[in-house]
Amino acid sequence: MGVLSEQQQAWILEEQRLSGRPFGDLAEEMFGVDPRTVEKAWASQYASTTRWIDPTIEPVDPAVVGLINRRQAWQFKILPVRYEGSDLMVATSVHHLVRALNFATKVVPANCYFVLAEPEALGDALVRFYPMEGMTREMVAADWARPNIAAA
Repeated sequence: MGVLSEQQQAWILEEQRLSGRPFGDLAEEMFGVDPRTVEKAWASQYASTTRWIDPTIEPVDPAVVGLINRRQAWQFKILPVRYEGSDLMVATSVHHLVRALNFATKVVPANCYFVLAEPEALGDALVRFYPMEGMTREMVAADWARPNIAAA
């Protein structure tokens, strides 16, 4: 992301090899990298390796919809999809990944793994599975475009 020099990256990688600590943690500690920058880099990296779905056509198990309430779904832009084995597939957008992950690990009573969706499709799915007066698909996409929250 252009925040660290190649030499700084090398120092972090060496410390990571010795300590086993996460790269982002070390970047914050060693070079004062802003945690939001670390989160943005992590979300971007995650997006390049994880599965993307279209939650408007992906089969959603009605039994998992009740794991969170409407307010939580809209606040954290999170859609439980279904269990795959003992793990719960959860959809969100790249932009909302960090908040959704933090929320899910504290509140959702299951091991979650995240898949990603385009914000408009996620908004459509939230309207369908968590209808709430005044909430529209455009709100998810508009939230994506807020200038104080950078998209990865």
